[in-house]
Amino acid sequence: MLNNHPKLKELKFTASRIFKDPSAIIGFSLIAVFIVIAIGAPYFAPPKWESRPYIMPHKGFSRMPEPPSKEHILGTTSGQYDIYYGIIWGTRTAFRVGLVVVGFSLVIGVAVGTIAGYFGGIVDEIIMRLVDVVLALPYLVLVMAFIVALGKGLDNVILAIAVIQWRNYARVMRASILTLRDLDYVHASKLMGISHLKIMLTHIIPNGIFPVLVIGFMDIGSIVITASFLSFLGLGAPLGYADWGQMVAMARDHIIGPPGNPMQYWHAILIPGGVMILFVLAWNLIGDALRDAFDPKVRRT
Repeated sequence: MLNNHPKLKELKFTASRIFKDPSAIIGFSLIAVFIVIAIGAPYFAPPKWESRPYIMPHKGFSRMPEPPSKEHILGTTSGQYDIYYGIIWGTRTAFRVGLVVVGFSLVIGVAVGTIAGYFGGIVDEIIMRLVDVVLALPYLVLVMAFIVALGKGLDNVILAIAVIQWRNYARVMRASILTLRDLDYVHASKLMGISHLKIMLTHIIPNGIFPVLVIGFMDIGSIVITASFLSFLGLGAPLGYADWGQMVAMARDHIIGPPGNPMQYWHAILIPGGVMILFVLAWNLIGDALRDAFDPKVRRT
């Protein structure tokens, strides 16, 4: 009987659609690799300082990157920071930034969008005009303004992005709620005397959250890029912190090598940049697959 339950059958159908998609398989495979690296970071790259595992070890202060060697298998960047160590522990940094920002933003955005769409009227007008004000301001400028107000640091970067990111989720969630609030089962719940909070939590949000979740999955990669960009500008992680964006920033003076050998320092740019691209690509592929699986227009095709 349990195997014939409609919800279970629908879940199996959705899972089959997702994992029949080659892009989803590639995306989940890449994320699985990054998860293994993040979990196994203390074993793949034992920290030099137990109390500060995210600080990359370095053997000197030379501004010239060194090529891969037995001592540094991926070479070093400016300041003689070990690229291999930075890639391994930077994976944890990327997951922390992406998941925390999206998680916090989803909670705020879903709550705001649900309240605005469900109650409508003056409540909807007030909330959505506030959202419009936030949307009218340039994204990066607003984030950098918050960081300047809060101070430099990775934690402040996460907070600044999260404070801005929820606005997109609120609009999408509101649009979903507007189509759900007038359905028969919602009106029936109201006639039965069920509270508004219970209706939103049990009937509205579970049926309207999927578009927001898809956007959230795809945003994880772009948020990591944004945080890396801020680190590149010197507003993010402190010097020597295992962060892919900062590693690229350390080598920006050596993008082009000396005359006659322009690719001499290729490793200092391409390795952290390539890892960042793979991380973003994985989340985008997963987001595309989830969108196709949950989109009612193509779901049964």
